[in-house]
Amino acid sequence: MNLRYYISLLFILAISITVNAQHYDKPWFYVRAADTVTELTFERNGDVLTYTGDNIKLKQLFKKHIIYEFKKTYRKANRRNLKKTFFVIAESETFKDELLREVPNIFVFGETIAPEDKKIFEPNDYGLTSTIGANIGEQINLDYLDYLKAPEAWYYTVGERDVIIGISDGRLDTLDADFKNKTRLIKSPHIADGHGYSSSANAAAQGDNEHGSVGVCYNCSLYGTSYGDTRNLKNLKELSDMGVRIINCSWASVSSYDTAQEVINEMWDNGTIVIASSGNKKWQDTKGQVFHYPASYDHVISVGSVMYRNDSWHDNLKYTANNTYYGENIKHYLGRTIGFANNDTLVPPKIWPISIPTLNSKVDILTPTVGLFRYSRYMLENFKLMYSEYATTSGAAPIVSGTVGLMLSLNPCLPVEEIEPILKMASTNIDYLEVNRPYKGNYGAGALSTGNTIKLLYSLYTEDAVSVIENQDFSRWDFTVRSFSEKTIIRNQKFREDATLELTATQQVVLEPGTHLKPNTEGGILLKIDPTLTKECELRLRDPSLFKK
Repeated sequence: MNLRYYISLLFILAISITVNAQHYDKPWFYVRAADTVTELTFERNGDVLTYTGDNIKLKQLFKKHIIYEFKKTYRKANRRNLKKTFFVIAESETFKDELLREVPNIFVFGETIAPEDKKIFEPNDYGLTSTIGANIGEQINLDYLDYLKAPEAWYYTVGERDVIIGISDGRLDTLDADFKNKTRLIKSPHIADGHGYSSSANAAAQGDNEHGSVGVCYNCSLYGTSYGDTRNLKNLKELSDMGVRIINCSWASVSSYDTAQEVINEMWDNGTIVIASSGNKKWQDTKGQVFHYPASYDHVISVGSVMYRNDSWHDNLKYTANNTYYGENIKHYLGRTIGFANNDTLVPPKIWPISIPTLNSKVDILTPTVGLFRYSRYMLENFKLMYSEYATTSGAAPIVSGTVGLMLSLNPCLPVEEIEPILKMASTNIDYLEVNRPYKGNYGAGALSTGNTIKLLYSLYTEDAVSVIENQDFSRWDFTVRSFSEKTIIRNQKFREDATLELTATQQVVLEPGTHLKPNTEGGILLKIDPTLTKECELRLRDPSLFKK
């Protein structure tokens, strides 16, 4: 037996394991300690925790209450409170208030988690931001998946084995526990410093197996092939002809060929969607005028980079050796790094153009790139835990590919023409940020939201649900969507200029305040009610019992 796995097994047996029951019907809280050294010890007796520490007041309090979970988490914790935040599940709503009242020197803040926010699922190897998950895998920070709302998507689906994500990249691994029995090599290129390992892991590293990392569509399967052949894309076409509906290309070329576009069109007709990295050339050099391929072909989703970690630069202000102020990885900002004119922090910040990888008018959507777990290093450097330091879009595309994998796992009959519209409608609008405005028109629909995407797809295809399309401003692209929901609401939403919307619903379409449907002669709006519209198949839910009325 591998020594590392043997030690891990002993460790797993020695600690108290979080039970499988997620306790969705119980009160959930976040509580914050006064300092980072606060640690509480427990024994688990069946489903319930027993406090084993020495604090008299805590002993009395825990004796009064039934507690199912009490553990540290990075979730919902900013940099200042990163090691002070605890996730709690209790039997009684009063526990949080009593905790704050009885031991105010230990716990200083509490927040009840709303019922809607409890609709999440986490595998047992989700890492440091785990709440309901057991966190018995690697102690890694996957907070970019929190930003994407992946646990909210996993409430509905964690992927299906019959959904295959094709990875056009360096060689994939077939023996590691995160890829074994789910990965097939159609072509076996060179390892390319583990580039394919990281791409496949971001998309679909197996979750809930107490090992490694977690991919977005962690129960999906993987087919690996080579990359390149920019003129004919034979390797991609081979996957499409085999029935692969999602193909990820974490590579880019400046060469464009009509023959390649024709192959992309053929794959589209097969029902295959290609997702590709926008490229890594910096805005400082490109000014939005450089296009990479296959990302910039029609019928390809081009994926760029967005930041996600720190809520505000005010809490993340740093300075260089020569006392130049800067900030890093600010939520929804396009570039990795921001600075200040004349080093004056009293004026609004600006993104350093050198920290923005390729943006242009062909980019469709953005995902995090900095801070991604590097599975290549984990595999090639004896399980070393490392994270990406720079904004490179190779890691971004497979996150979108994994999200599309979840979409097709939930609805295997989803037409290819509805995939991109739903991704964009569910994305996070980042237009409101002043720092992003110089780049408007070059960063697509904004930031991917995996959770919102799956929730929107579920509501559109569920007869007794209400689906909501909201909070975006689209001036281009074609949106073809069907809705089988009880009511489809369009709220605080714009479709203007060259944008087209074709929405066919079986029941109601309701236009609420803030909605502007004003396309020009190149765009168009068509809203239809068709009660005879039928679904090709039913949704496949992770746990159907959660959705019974």
